[in-house]
Amino acid sequence: MEMKRRHFITLLGGMGAWPIVARAQQAAMPVIGFLDAGSAAERTAQVAAFSKGLAEGGYHVGQNAALEFHWAEGQYGRFPELAADFVRRKVSVIVTPASATAALAAKAATSTIPIVFGAGGDPVKQGLVVSLNRPGGNLTGVNFFTAELVAKRMQLLRELVPAAKRVAVLVNPTDPEGYATLHDAEVAAGGQEILVHEVASGRDIDAAFASMTRENADAVLVAPGTFFNTRRVQLAILAARHALPATYPVRAYAEVGGLASYGTDILDAFREVGAYTARVLKGTPPTDLPVLQSIKFELVINLNTARALGLEVPPTLLARADEVIE
Repeated sequence: MEMKRRHFITLLGGMGAWPIVARAQQAAMPVIGFLDAGSAAERTAQVAAFSKGLAEGGYHVGQNAALEFHWAEGQYGRFPELAADFVRRKVSVIVTPASATAALAAKAATSTIPIVFGAGGDPVKQGLVVSLNRPGGNLTGVNFFTAELVAKRMQLLRELVPAAKRVAVLVNPTDPEGYATLHDAEVAAGGQEILVHEVASGRDIDAAFASMTRENADAVLVAPGTFFNTRRVQLAILAARHALPATYPVRAYAEVGGLASYGTDILDAFREVGAYTARVLKGTPPTDLPVLQSIKFELVINLNTARALGLEVPPTLLARADEVIE
């Protein structure tokens, strides 16, 4: 009887120990603070790509790493408070996979917690790092050249619409990165007149296209950014309704009816940010990780849209395309 009693007590002691062990393991699990301009609903594929890169580095969400999200939902002014919250919670690393503005807010909030960014412009000019090879400080990440490819998209418009003389450029005034697009478009205009349209809401976009018709715009260039990406269907519909050829920064636009896109493979860029985050979690300081330069770019042409607009896409352009949607 005494032996059975001792065995029962031992079992009780073991049962009590399991939750303690589990809590200790959970407490030791690194927490990744994911700060993004979008929303959970529209970032499903991007989060999956980030998690894939993280897994390539040995970290699996829910197993040996925790992933927590702060979504700005297009409100760039919320970045400082959202970043500050991650700092208060002492996350292991802050990632801003798609916005230099978010990365700058995180940088202002902490000089000690590592930050891994994805930036569309030059990270040095944007003040994120000291240099690409030796970032310095607590930041490193991936440059996916969204802004630098503006000249390529302007050239794409010229190939699609050789007679275009007036190009409307859509920029979001609440997104500081948008104005870099405007400057690059003006530099790459090559004699074309640039018509600037600042939009910060769906209603603004409707009004901008109505104004383009009155201005006799010949084509449209849409700046990169989460704001526009979340309204890509509206943009594609309005461009078709007003018979305006338009170029966009990522393939998601062409997939919903936009004429053409040229830019970085965004999912691959998110994967790279995830892989770099894993290296930071393993102990490599950001200053020892050079800023990566994305090398995967894709040209996507929606031939159905081109036909509806009455455009003859040059065979040479079709041959260069990574994908032609018919």
